[in-house]
Amino acid sequence: MTYKISPFVKWVGGKRQLMDSISARMPKDYNAYYEPFVGGGAVFMHFQPSKVFINDLNRALINTYQQIRDQHEAVLSEVKDLDDTLKAEGKPAYYHVREQYNDKIMRKDFDVALAAMFIFLNKHCFNGLYRVNRHGLFNVPYNNSLRPSCDVENIEALSRYLKNVTITCGDFEDSVVSAGPKDFVFIDSPYAPLVPTSFESYTKEGFDKESHLRLARLFQDLTKKGCYCMLTNHNIEFIRDLYKDFHQDVLAVKRMINRDANHRTGEEIIITNY
Repeated sequence: MTYKISPFVKWVGGKRQLMDSISARMPKDYNAYYEPFVGGGAVFMHFQPSKVFINDLNRALINTYQQIRDQHEAVLSEVKDLDDTLKAEGKPAYYHVREQYNDKIMRKDFDVALAAMFIFLNKHCFNGLYRVNRHGLFNVPYNNSLRPSCDVENIEALSRYLKNVTITCGDFEDSVVSAGPKDFVFIDSPYAPLVPTSFESYTKEGFDKESHLRLARLFQDLTKKGCYCMLTNHNIEFIRDLYKDFHQDVLAVKRMINRDANHRTGEEIIITNY
């Protein structure tokens, strides 16, 4: 059964604009589908494979997927309450929710309420940009919108589909341990910085140069196991060199999240081992 579903959050590096290019390069037939860096989930939601394994290291994000799968009605109820409060109180309500959210993050209190706050903050924060400070706390300002935080029918349909999806929160290597011959692994990892010298600051986001080297080794290992692998990233020399033994296609993309309109175009690379 195919569901009419789409991402419930806006995520940096989302793949909706590349869907046709990804579709054209996917293997025609594969067994299980693995996505170790699921983010907003645009790809797996678009293709809706029958056997799916999704993973991300962001525990708040994964908690939201799990709560939508297991308790979507409670999540929707909480989100509606947050939206109603925002309409009644305006800007102060957003910052109050942000404070509550960060308090729960510090207490590692991952539940329905946190999932609802996650959805609410993503919809009402500036540019829909999920960003945390060095302490792991959400710090994006309000975007002055009063629109609903989610599409009820979308959340309901997504909940039904997720019932048959394996959802994990952990290291990317661990998430694909069970992948075998003819399984498809779609890898949309955190992007390498466009300027190599900025790797030092980039490590604050949790994916440093060594992580990219480790991912490249995993790509090689999965290839040896007979998995179909596709990886996307910035089209930069560092990435091209890491995957020089594999097929590479360069595509023009729009980067609408960039504040500077003059820097809203760029290039991404799609790398495949087949």
